[in-house]
Amino acid sequence: MSSTSATSRGGLLRRPVTVRLTALTLGLTVAVGGLACAAPAMAADPANLTGIILGVGAQESQRIVTWYSSADTAQSVQVAPTSSVVAGQFPADATSFSASGSANIATSGGFNRHATITGLQENTSYSYRVGEAGSWSPTYTFATQSFEGDYDFLFFGDPQIGASGNVAKDQAGWQDTLDVALGANPQAEILVSGGDQVETANTETQWDAFLAPDKLRQYPWAATIGNHDVGGKAYEQHLFTPNTDRSAPLYSNGNPASNTSGGDYWYIYKDVLFIDLNSNSYATTQGGGGDAAHLAYVTDVIDQHGDEAKYKVLVYHHAIYSPADHAKDADNKVRRVDFPTTFSNLGVDLVLQGHDHSYSRSYLNKNGAKADPAEQPGAADVYPGPGGVLYVTANSASGSKYYDLTAPDSSGTSGAGNGADPLNPSSYWYNSVENQEHVRSYVKVQVRSDQLVVENVRSGTCAAPNAAVELGKVSWCGPDSGASAAQPVGSVVDKVTVHPFHGDGQDIQVTVPDAAPGEFGWTIDGHNGLVDLGTAVEHGGDYFEATGQINPITVSDTRRSRAPWSISASVGDFADGAKTFSGSALGWTPKVVQAGAGAQAGAQVASGYDGGAGLSVSRGLGWAVQGHDKGTATLGADLDLKVPGDAAKGSYRATLTITALSS
Repeated sequence: MSSTSATSRGGLLRRPVTVRLTALTLGLTVAVGGLACAAPAMAADPANLTGIILGVGAQESQRIVTWYSSADTAQSVQVAPTSSVVAGQFPADATSFSASGSANIATSGGFNRHATITGLQENTSYSYRVGEAGSWSPTYTFATQSFEGDYDFLFFGDPQIGASGNVAKDQAGWQDTLDVALGANPQAEILVSGGDQVETANTETQWDAFLAPDKLRQYPWAATIGNHDVGGKAYEQHLFTPNTDRSAPLYSNGNPASNTSGGDYWYIYKDVLFIDLNSNSYATTQGGGGDAAHLAYVTDVIDQHGDEAKYKVLVYHHAIYSPADHAKDADNKVRRVDFPTTFSNLGVDLVLQGHDHSYSRSYLNKNGAKADPAEQPGAADVYPGPGGVLYVTANSASGSKYYDLTAPDSSGTSGAGNGADPLNPSSYWYNSVENQEHVRSYVKVQVRSDQLVVENVRSGTCAAPNAAVELGKVSWCGPDSGASAAQPVGSVVDKVTVHPFHGDGQDIQVTVPDAAPGEFGWTIDGHNGLVDLGTAVEHGGDYFEATGQINPITVSDTRRSRAPWSISASVGDFADGAKTFSGSALGWTPKVVQAGAGAQAGAQVASGYDGGAGLSVSRGLGWAVQGHDKGTATLGADLDLKVPGDAAKGSYRATLTITALSS
């Protein structure tokens, strides 16, 4: 609730007694309450806080922050609008969100912490830090944008820091890709992982290098488990995710308590429902629930939340339609049979994958086969029709490792087969575009009202930082297997626009912009002159009485929230110099002079001369309930003043304080 007050003065004269009341108008002020705060505990010694990363939340108004701490203390994330952080000092009303966590596994050391920031407002820059009083991390910033409408997100394949054998070179390439991608797309809203953040699951030096770029503290990272991440708990310790199901079937070995990571999760960001799967678990013989458990999870999430978004995007590590070393893997063929029909039936639009360190864009796939045999290789526009799904494999974002394209065989052109594309025999039947240049790249996805635009963009060239090239891990670099010169940073490898299917009818869409929030306020009609009750009339020597009316108060409420409001008032003591009598002598009968804004009159209050406190305590003049009509009302009140008979002669005044409350 917010409140405002104003005051009015009045007076009284005895034998004859003159009573006057006046009102002064003050402007409306609104106090906005902060989110609930949890006070951090004091640490005996400052904790060393490392590995800080900003993650996605369950929806646009949330972010998750994860970090490591050297001390097992009560810690939190402290957040405030950047505009209120002055000279690095957080304001007194900064909001704190308590952290959870536990001890890390022995190979990681220390403790992990995570906290979910909630209640974020759109189009706002925020500053945050983690830790506790006396032991805070440096301050970082992130910005929210509109919570509705178009936006871009970026997809990154396998940084796999350490894969080249040189962590520093891999880190340099990873840093450069983030700098290039976000330099070109500063308004991108989320960063989506293709998995394999590191080469070795529990090697913290590799995690330190992966987490080194400050961009990972400025833009939310949507993590994915790769086969190089799954073999330890460091992935879960470093990357907490929203709505995560960590039940046994979603772990490859069926044991969440083991030294492995796992689980599936989902979130909605604007018009996209993202579902992220632990594709390391694919067969029940491993001990977990295999692909069937993932399909049950995806089906359940889409059944419950599919109608809340325009697009459905799946993310997992093992690319089932990849073009390189892993294209013919036995486990890949299992997923290639298990997944596609369910994805088509559920209306999935886009599947983002990693693992193969090469780029591919599939033809539209329906139920495990090419949906339209006539779709041409490299088509710039595709029209899915019912059940058509686009699959994309991302190349290396760091340059730590690349896999060369492999050749089709005679195993068939549907299902698990790796046969040739009749329209382009050097490619697999399922791929519209295949590319390997041994240069770093990332995928940009533009989410628009009636299309998804998918681009593969070069973030590097053959020059450093490009660890695999620098260290001689590959023998050539550039387009056409090195026969053509490398293209510049920012150039587009491939681009396709996906035009969703709308059935046999005609979907109609309209965009409703932000409505003006409206305002709530009140004023005193006219020039707010003195409320003069005239000369009080004596009643048998017992008391003096004077009557009149307050200056009418106009209440205006145009808020679309239609929240409740109320106007109340109280009066102080009447005074004439040193002479006084209690404000409880004043009573009133409120009334609605002009109806509107859902206004209802407050209850009658008798003068305290007849018993009670009168208007010496706050009393309701008018009010409206939640959901009332917008509009304007005029409130008034008939005043009744009964002055004790022993009051001294004089011209008395009192101040009527008016208070407005609104949600």
